[in-house]
Amino acid sequence: MNITFFLKFFSPEFAHSLSIKLLKIKPKPIFKKDIKNIEMLHQRVFGLDFKNPLGLAAGFDKNAEVLKQLLDLGFGFVEGGTATPKPQKGNSKPRLFRLNEDEGIINHLGFNNYGFEIIRKNLNNINLNILRNGIVGINIGKNQSTNNPYEDYLKGLDFLGPLAHYVVINISSPNTPGLRDLQYRGHIEKLAKLLKEKKNDNEKLISTPILLKISPDLNDDELRDIALCSLAMGIDGLIISNSTLNRPKSLKSKYKDEIGGLSGKPIFIDSTILLKKMYSLTNAQLPLIGVGGITNGMECYEKIKSGASLAQIYTSLIYQGPIVVDNIIKQLISCLITDGYKNINEAVGKEV
Repeated sequence: MNITFFLKFFSPEFAHSLSIKLLKIKPKPIFKKDIKNIEMLHQRVFGLDFKNPLGLAAGFDKNAEVLKQLLDLGFGFVEGGTATPKPQKGNSKPRLFRLNEDEGIINHLGFNNYGFEIIRKNLNNINLNILRNGIVGINIGKNQSTNNPYEDYLKGLDFLGPLAHYVVINISSPNTPGLRDLQYRGHIEKLAKLLKEKKNDNEKLISTPILLKISPDLNDDELRDIALCSLAMGIDGLIISNSTLNRPKSLKSKYKDEIGGLSGKPIFIDSTILLKKMYSLTNAQLPLIGVGGITNGMECYEKIKSGASLAQIYTSLIYQGPIVVDNIIKQLISCLITDGYKNINEAVGKEV
């Protein structure tokens, strides 16, 4: 029986937990697809070498337990987290909903994770010095009960940053009260300044890229503020975007009005429009990672042409299973060949 079909019989959160367990007991999962090392997909982004541009977004491996196994599926990079300083259970259940008719997900998880201490041990076990099959990032957030959100991010950068290839500052999840406020003028400048100082003070972080993950629900003025701040303060890249609080009228599922962030196919168009805006606002000076609704290689290619150097999936992995990685990469290669590109770098931003 197909493992993805089998998991659909369980509640979303239990199915996710079972997926992690299955990956743990199989060093090389039975559903792994062999993806060749294709030269035309190689690129160097924010100082790191990526064998292909397709990554797994944060949220699947919150505690960095199976990052190496996930790379074995063929991803060019994977992102652990979101991690918070102290362990937290997250919001009350039920908090994860499949929108099957829409190929979407609504989550109200609230950064449930084991905390920095355990996640640090798990990252230590990966040993970046001998890792040869991909790039590992770590996504950092704040605790819901914190009195100083800035300190949470600084601690995460200092504590976990040296153990990952790159660090993502998550200031855009809709499920932690007050977190999205850090994207706004005044807050974003202060946070970026503190992160830069922390990076400069720790020699182990000097070459570690810092990225910001932003919301798809920002207006044009807010987007401009983030673009200008990122360029001025030396932020290395942006991830566009997180899940949305908006609900398209086209949604059909009975769960469409549940509380939380919507991800998956319904947000593809809006997140891609946002990607184009940020590519223009940053004058193509910052590498962007395009996230939101990618279900096939053509849509991944659309993100690339809209300004993304890299792309991430999550929801399509839930609905299609691990085979989606192989399918997207093969289709992406076909798109590049059809348009006459020798390397994926040549296609970045071509529709902006």
